[in-house]
Amino acid sequence: MIVVKFGGTSVGDAEAIERAASIVLTKRERHPIVVVSAMAGVTNALLAIAEQSARGQLIGAIRSVEGLRERHMQEAERLLGDTEECAELCGEMSAMIDELAHLTEALNTLGDVTPRSLDAIASYGEQLSSQLVVAAFRRCGLPAEHVDARDVMITDDAFTRAEPNVDAISEASQRLLAPLARDGRIPVLGGFIGSTTRHLTTTLGRGGSDYSAALIGAALQTEAIEIWTDVDGMLTADPRVVDGARLLERVGFDEASELASFGAKVLHPMAIYPAVRVGIPVYVLNSRRPEGKGTLITFEAPRRPVTAIAGKSGVTLIRLRTPRMLLTEGFMRTTFDVFHRHRASVDVVATSEVSVSLTIDDASRLDALLPDLRELGDVSIERSRGIVAVVGADLSAGGEHMARALRALSDTPVHMLSLSATGINLTMVVDGEHVAPVMRRLHEEFFGDGALSS
Repeated sequence: MIVVKFGGTSVGDAEAIERAASIVLTKRERHPIVVVSAMAGVTNALLAIAEQSARGQLIGAIRSVEGLRERHMQEAERLLGDTEECAELCGEMSAMIDELAHLTEALNTLGDVTPRSLDAIASYGEQLSSQLVVAAFRRCGLPAEHVDARDVMITDDAFTRAEPNVDAISEASQRLLAPLARDGRIPVLGGFIGSTTRHLTTTLGRGGSDYSAALIGAALQTEAIEIWTDVDGMLTADPRVVDGARLLERVGFDEASELASFGAKVLHPMAIYPAVRVGIPVYVLNSRRPEGKGTLITFEAPRRPVTAIAGKSGVTLIRLRTPRMLLTEGFMRTTFDVFHRHRASVDVVATSEVSVSLTIDDASRLDALLPDLRELGDVSIERSRGIVAVVGADLSAGGEHMARALRALSDTPVHMLSLSATGINLTMVVDGEHVAPVMRRLHEEFFGDGALSS
């Protein structure tokens, strides 16, 4: 068995879904299980609908709901034509969108968006796309079977960023997915969404469809997990930022995890961990060019001083300073307990005798956690920062390549510097507007003409 996951652009319209069907057709003998994202842009539209409705702008929100209805109906007609199958599918999807409209009206009445209601609304993207993909696959002769992801992806109740219950997911996957695949049928389910044991809809956080695919792959110990997207694979840098970014045909699990965490948007950061746990190779491939080599993420990858450059903006830098840190046992644990209680994920950490600096991606919980932090010491906040990471399995060997990275940034203010515990990631916190130029400078240093990065 293999898991085949298609991202939003890979199921973004009728043409993309037909390409996905042709890809799956070539893999029938490998017993594929298919995981799909919402159609491109739909999740953002759903979240905007929720916010708009809660602000009292019901007419605009309902208009957006009807826009989603029209888009899905049009793609169904393009895929299935004027057929009984199309009429049946459109009826099912229209009923779902009616439910979405009712939820939108309820939010308008309440005037508030809770994490639980946000998950309920956000889940409709995958619910709709998975039904559409099943119908299209069947039209192409594939024996597709729809499976409600909420019956498989069992989570806790931390809405908008739910934590998967690995044992429950394994049991459900063995019970619901494995028999279908073994019988030659093709299970299709939405990624990103799950449910609690009380059957309340949850989501795994933005980009969580990759995570869903990896969790299912690990649960069934499949031979591979394939992530189909709109780029050729993992590259030496984001091609939207850096011209001349090169394909990486083979990357280590640890390198891929670091790159995904620090801005390589081709892969969700959490997608690596379930695969690593059971040693399943992960392929990143381009659904627009299925003949391409793509990237293989595996334990057996070349050890390079520098594999790639990653970067992201919108980072918040928090500095905590207190003399209480000096020779005090357990202070760091107390500090990180604050972030744990508020479910705020920390990216980069640097410490001294009396201070700790750290970064967070999501500042939505900042106001809530600041009072607790201020009980520990003086706190300063620096917004609009960015992170640039130089990643390579042999980066720290000898120090030469770290020195080259720092020389390349000689005229750029660096607010924080950190080398990962494994020595494969040198992370620099810079001003947000400097992220793109710094990435280009570092890429030229290590991958440009004449660079000696071997």
